[in-house]
This record gives sequence, C-alpha cells and structure tokens, in this order.
Amino acid sequence: MKIPVFVIHGFLEGGKTQFALETLADEYFSDGERNLVIACEEGIEEYDDDTLKRANATLVMLEDKSELNEKFLTECQKKYKPTQIVLEYNCMWGMDYLRDMYMPKGWFVAQVITVVDATTFDVYLKNMKSLFMEMAKDADLIIFNRCTEDTPAAMYKRNMRAVNPKAQVVFEKEDGSQLEFEEEMPFDINADVIEIADVDYGIWYIDAMDHPEKYKDKTLKFKAMVYIDKRLPKGYFVPGRMAMTCCEDDTAFIGFLCESSYTDRLKSKQWIEITVKASVEKREEYNDEEGVVLRALHIKNAEKPEEELVYF
Repeated sequence: MKIPVFVIHGFLEGGKTQFALETLADEYFSDGERNLVIACEEGIEEYDDDTLKRANATLVMLEDKSELNEKFLTECQKKYKPTQIVLEYNCMWGMDYLRDMYMPKGWFVAQVITVVDATTFDVYLKNMKSLFMEMAKDADLIIFNRCTEDTPAAMYKRNMRAVNPKAQVVFEKEDGSQLEFEEEMPFDINADVIEIADVDYGIWYIDAMDHPEKYKDKTLKFKAMVYIDKRLPKGYFVPGRMAMTCCEDDTAFIGFLCESSYTDRLKSKQWIEITVKASVEKREEYNDEEGVVLRALHIKNAEKPEEELVYF
C-alpha cells in the first residue's frame, strides 16, 4: 500500500500549522483517510481537537530531533495504520536530516510545501539565507502568506524561481485571497530588437522560463558568457550568466540553448554580445518540456559586465 507523506516546513510562526489545519479541513484531502499528523515543533497556532476529529487525524508531537527516527516511524505505522501523513517539519533540524530520513515500506514524499510569512521574509533571508534556500530547493509549492499590497511579490517570485524553477509560487493575503500583481519588465517587449541590459538579465531569464510563449519569434540582444559542453547537440551552445542563488559560494549558470553555425569558433567562458531569434520548443535538454530555444543572428566579442553575477 502506498502512503503519501505531505511535508510542510518553514520558519517558526510562519503559518505552517494554520496551513496544515486548512489542508486537513478540506474534505477532498481528508475524506476516507486515516490521517497521521507528525508535528516537530510547537508554535503559537495549535491543532484543535475538532478539526483533527473531523479529518480522522491523530496528532503526534515531537520535541527533539532524535525522536524522529526509524523506530518511531515504524511504531507509528503499526499503531495508527495511517493512509496518509502530514509532517510539519522543524527546518532547524536540518534539511539533510529530512532528506535522509528513513520511511517505512510504502511511505513516499508526495509533496513538499514551504510556508513563508511575507512580513518577516526579508529578516530571515538576511540572517538565514542558506537555510531558507535549502528549503526552497526541495519545495513543490512555496506559499507566501500574510501578504499586503506593499509585498514585493514579483521580486520574491523571481528569487524563488531562480532557486527552484519547478516550484509553484503563490501569494496569499491575510484573508486567504490571492495577491494579484503585475510583473513589469524593465525592457520593451514589443521592440523590434529587445535589448536586455546587463542588470536585467536575471529578470528576463525568469520571465522567459515562466512565460516562454511571450518571446516566441522575438529578436533579442544581450551580453553573455559562452558555455560549451560535449553533451550539447552539435552546433549548439548556451549563452548565459552566473547567478547568485544563495550566497557568493552558491551560484549557478543560467541560460537557454542556442544554435549557431559559429559554435566551433567560440570558447567556454568567452564574453560575447549576441543577437538572437527566439522560438519555443520541446527539448530533451529541458526534460522533454517546452522552453526557449535561441538561434544566433549575430555574435561579437564583448567585455565582461561590471557586475558579473546576476541577482534577482
């Protein structure tokens, strides 16, 4: 029997328990299930007995990291015979501990949700950035709650998508409604040639990842570093930039596949100014999903930008 485990994590008082309660209260989620809730820390919000009873859920509270082990999970399986698990995880116990955690036969991680208090996000990002990015890397869904009209949602979304391109990122107001916001681009997307300034490369990259159709048949011009790898198809390279995803010791090269008849003349880490025509294709290099594919129209040597790293 397959038993899904739904992992909810985030910083203390970020809204994890409230989200877990709302999930359990959803009849679509809980109907016909024997739910086991494993809570690894106690915050301001508490699990109320009525919600647990209606959801046919048993709550087990843990106080110490050492309690979350193979013996405990095996005993839970025998004692409660759950059909699905909600694990409210204490991220201060470390993400590697969670990744390496033993699970009884049949248990599998069905979804990982990171819950973020938008009002304190900047403080945590400043002081605990590495830990937060570790959480975001594993998430299938990232929820920013307690948002207001002043929440810089577009910037937060770009940061999350840079760390984890596959994660869904949503923003909720205090009343539970979705925060609507428009992601304005710092360049003219309707220009004959869309010129991407050095400082705007990261913004364009994330937007093109999220909305590749916007750039279909568009001509673009930008400065980039050349990436060549023997695993790429013949005649292709990747013009891109190094982006800071966590700290200066945690960077990643970001860019799109580009076809050129001059690929053999290029060298890895060479800086170029490139003009390209964009298309949208389903490619093996994109895990058989659709993405932006570029075709070089003009390439010339260029000086590296004043700031080599891309920020979001």
